Amino acid sequence: MREGYVIKSAQSAASPEELRQIGRYTRREFSPEELYVFSVVLCDNEIDRDFERFTIPALHRLGELFLGKTGLFDHSMKSGDQTARIFSTHVETDPQKTTQAGEPYTRLVARAYLPKSEKNADLILELESGIKKEVSVGCAVGKSTCSVCGADKIKQACGHVKGRGYGGAGQKKICCTVLDEPADAYEWSFVAVPAQRAAGVIKAFGPKKEEKEAMEEIRKSLHAGEPVMLTAAQAEELEKQLERLEALAESGRQYRESVCKNVVRLCALGKAGIPAEVMGRAAQSMPLEDLLALEKALNQQAEGILPLCPQLIPEHSVADSGNDVFRI
Repeated sequence: MREGYVIKSAQSAASPEELRQIGRYTRREFSPEELYVFSVVLCDNEIDRDFERFTIPALHRLGELFLGKTGLFDHSMKSGDQTARIFSTHVETDPQKTTQAGEPYTRLVARAYLPKSEKNADLILELESGIKKEVSVGCAVGKSTCSVCGADKIKQACGHVKGRGYGGAGQKKICCTVLDEPADAYEWSFVAVPAQRAAGVIKAFGPKKEEKEAMEEIRKSLHAGEPVMLTAAQAEELEKQLERLEALAESGRQYRESVCKNVVRLCALGKAGIPAEVMGRAAQSMPLEDLLALEKALNQQAEGILPLCPQLIPEHSVADSGNDVFRI
C-alpha cells in the first residue's frame, strides 16, 4: 500500500487559471476568496514498505485518471465524507535524487480544492497546521511484475520473495513488485498512519486491513440504504465472501437433506402410518429447528420400539443396567 502527503504551501488561494480548471467540476463560478486550494503528493516511484513501486509511465497515467477524484476520510465510501476534489495533476522528477531501483525520483503531485465554509473550517485549520497531512489513494493496476524475473505476479507466483536481495556480492537488488498500466483511480483519503515512506496506493489485488475495514463501512452503508462505490479490491473481496457463503450454504443444504432422510426413516420405523413421500414433503417444508426437534422425538420413539442392545444376548438381559451385557 502507498500513501502520500499534503505539501505545505503559502498560496491557498486559486489563481485565475486554477479557477478555470476548477470550473469544470462546479455548477457555478467561484471567487478565489470562496475556495481553499492545496497541493498533495499522491504517489511516487520509490519502493514502499510493501516492497512495491510504480513505473514512471504509470505515474503519468495516474495523473490523468485522478483528475476530478474526490478526497475522503479513511477510504470511507459514504458521500457525506467527501472533502476536496482534485482539479489538476503533474509529474515532478528530481534528477539529483535516485530511487532504490536506480531511477530518478519521480512523484505525482495534485492540486485540490474545497469550499471555505463553517463545516470545512476545522479541516482547513488542520491542513494549515500539518495535522491533516498523510493521504492514501485507491486505484487499480493492470500489470504487476516481479522486479527480478519479470513474472506476472497477478497470474502466477515466481518464487522470488519481496524484500529479499538477489544478485551477486555487491550487486544485490531488493526484490519488489513493479506496478504498471493503471486501469482506474477511485479516490484519495486522509489517513492517520501511512504505509509508504513518501507516497502510496491501495492496489486492486489482495485486500488488506484497510480494505476489510472499508467492507464493513460498505455493509453499514447498504443497511442504511446509502449509495456505495466499490474499488476493484473490494469487489474482489466481496466475490470471495460470496464464494465462501455459497460453500457454507451447500454444506447446510447437504446437512438438511440428511436430516430429512433420517426423519423419513425414523417415521417408517415408528410405524406411524404416514407414507414416506408425505413425510418427505412435510420435512422439506419445515424450518431446520423444527426438523431437528422432530428428528429427536422420532429417534426416542424408535429406541423405545427397537432398544439398542447386542443381538446375541438373552431377552431378559435387555433391562439390565450397566455395560455388563456387552461383556464377552
